[in-house]
Amino acid sequence: MGAGYLVVRAVVADPADRTPFDEWYRQEHLPDALKAFDARSAMRGWSTLDPAVHTAFYRFHTVEAAQAAASGPAIKDLIAAFDRCWGTRVTRTRDILAIADELEEQRHERS
Repeated sequence: MGAGYLVVRAVVADPADRTPFDEWYRQEHLPDALKAFDARSAMRGWSTLDPAVHTAFYRFHTVEAAQAAASGPAIKDLIAAFDRCWGTRVTRTRDILAIADELEEQRHERS
């Protein structure tokens, strides 16, 4: 199997929480999770359709590595830290994606 992603979708319902959540996630949680998971990369963003929805993507070399990260001891510590900061104010779900196909734009130079 190819690359895999651990995807975490969070709903930050209270607009007053969005800026502090954004700063905390950028400065602390995303870098901590990238390191703890030993992921290849991490990225995150806000939905343009629903401004309360935040999604983080952690890329792994294999689906099995993503699954291990999602069930291993590192995620338990990250969940505990998340819960200490946000409690029940931010709900979240997790998913594992198996990458079926990945294409990159091909730039062609003209003669």
